[in-house]
Amino acid sequence: MIPVPTSPFAHVVFDLGGWLSGLALSVTLYRWRLQAFAESAAKRVDGGYFVALALGALPGAWIAGSLNTLRGPQPSLSHSVVGALVGAIIAIEIYKALKGVKRSTGGVFAGPFALGVVVGRLGCFFAGVADGTYGSPTDLPWGVDLGDGIVRHPVQLYESLSMALFLSAYLWGLAVRADWAVRRGFYALCIAYGAQRFVWEFLKPYPKLIGPFNLFHLLCVGLVAYGWIYDRRERRRKREEVRAVSVPGADHQPV
Repeated sequence: MIPVPTSPFAHVVFDLGGWLSGLALSVTLYRWRLQAFAESAAKRVDGGYFVALALGALPGAWIAGSLNTLRGPQPSLSHSVVGALVGAIIAIEIYKALKGVKRSTGGVFAGPFALGVVVGRLGCFFAGVADGTYGSPTDLPWGVDLGDGIVRHPVQLYESLSMALFLSAYLWGLAVRADWAVRRGFYALCIAYGAQRFVWEFLKPYPKLIGPFNLFHLLCVGLVAYGWIYDRRERRRKREEVRAVSVPGADHQPV
């Protein structure tokens, strides 16, 4: 058992750190590798994009979080980062459908979101049981006591480490200009985030919704499915563009 000093104020400190570091990373990635992608995306959207983003993320966060905690032993309102992500995706895809935008526009958010989870989950961890994101009891040697005398899985650290690994792979992908990172980074994020969180949800004492699955399991399945489907669609569109450019014209020159 590892005793952990906790304080509810830790969440504020780490959340602020997550926002600031995410902002700094977004500027860095824009200047380093994503300027062309961001400028191309900006030509296809307008200010309504960010309105849709907010209108999806905010209610998504509170609806998903509250639907989970209101079914618990001590019902209360809450918010959830996975709910915010799902809500934002739904709102943005509706906006893009109305505007006729078919290409990915979320690549600039992949790195900052991943870093925000890495830092933010540390805040959840050091905030202790009051945060409500603690793990189930365990006998493993790295179990932690967050102040209530119960040895638990440090699920917050599991998630933080998982997203740190994804962020490392993503930055490597950008460094070598891999297409999955430069053009389809947001879809890769959805797959990675949804898959790793789906696993860790089994180690949380949240109320079950269907069999062994809680609400967040279902949202994570949706994220993985969304990322996989849209990633395949983006790759197919690129292959079609390449074939269209390489079709010989009447003068035997590429069109």
